[in-house]
Amino acid sequence: MTVAALTIAVLSILFSAWLRAAGTAITRIPRADALRDAAEEVRGADTVADLLDERESIVPAVGVVASAFLVVGAVLATAVLAFGSSASVAIVIAVVIGLASFLLGDLIPRRLGRLNPSGLAYRSHFFLRWSVRVGGWANELLPDVDNGVEEEDDVDEDEADEHERELIDSVLEFGETIVREVMTPRPDMVVIPVTGTITELIALSTDEGFSRIPVTSDGDVVGMVIVKDLLPVLTSNGAQPETVAEVMRPVEFVPETKLASSLLGEMQESHTHQVIVVDEYGDVVGLVTIEDLLEELVGEIADETDPDQALIVAQGDRWWVDARLGVDELCKVTGIEPPDDYEGDTVGGLVLGLAERVPEEGEVFNFERLALEVLRMQGRRVSEIMVGITERAETQ
Repeated sequence: MTVAALTIAVLSILFSAWLRAAGTAITRIPRADALRDAAEEVRGADTVADLLDERESIVPAVGVVASAFLVVGAVLATAVLAFGSSASVAIVIAVVIGLASFLLGDLIPRRLGRLNPSGLAYRSHFFLRWSVRVGGWANELLPDVDNGVEEEDDVDEDEADEHERELIDSVLEFGETIVREVMTPRPDMVVIPVTGTITELIALSTDEGFSRIPVTSDGDVVGMVIVKDLLPVLTSNGAQPETVAEVMRPVEFVPETKLASSLLGEMQESHTHQVIVVDEYGDVVGLVTIEDLLEELVGEIADETDPDQALIVAQGDRWWVDARLGVDELCKVTGIEPPDDYEGDTVGGLVLGLAERVPEEGEVFNFERLALEVLRMQGRRVSEIMVGITERAETQ
């Protein structure tokens, strides 16, 4: 009987220590990290992320359960070891067991919980969830005390969670994104010929609102002009430049299949803000700015000079779509699932792929449950599209 009682006491103290360590560990994990690990299917991460949704309730709930097991273990051990002893010996035993329980069941576990928070919390997810539930129920039995202190309004948890999930999804998708998917295509590039004058450059920069403009010669990009370079030249008393060729800088080229994540790191390291994208034949197909790459992670970054220009606009039960809109974004808005093997980028490219030729205005092409009508062409390029749900989809 004595051995069984001591075994129960030791197990109670050890379980209390484990809960205390796990409770300390989970509070040191950012919820965004738990959501990211859950997206990567790390065992226990989803439970931890759910618990962190109400972070402030974890410590008191787990503390109640851990303290209960610690008290049971300490009292039981003291009763067994002090049974039949004199009063002075019983006091010494009680003090020793109390100190040992405090060290083993509280101080040391807190220290251990800080060493490897994620690993410990994920492995203890079942007991943490159980402890939060039981401890929360126990805490609810205590009366609320109004201390007269007004608490600040809580942030809308649903919106915060959704923002965290979108940011994590963006980071995970960014690792697989290639430059072609984020570049400004060649037809949309604002360029100036190498023979252009400084007056033409200033007018173009003023009209378009760009501070960096590629310079072309015979259809190829040969350099780049940074408008800021003109300021010291134009304000000096020396000879004024006459053509763009006199103030242009060298330009960097990257392949369209390069990973966007790798390019972002290289541009940060080299302090480059804009690069030209080329295809497998060396022809220019677009340009990418460091802002384009950052927008893939955090969403659109607009300033006071950017016009309000939506790429998709709802019009009744249909959508007006700029051909530059990504196919993934179109699928999200319209609620369809693209085929797993589809690798297209823009809606304009999708229409060209469906037509297998240069389409004409007014032609309609079907993609999954969508009907895509070509509204406007710019030369051989699709510019505007009207998208609607087909009758076949409505009857399903």
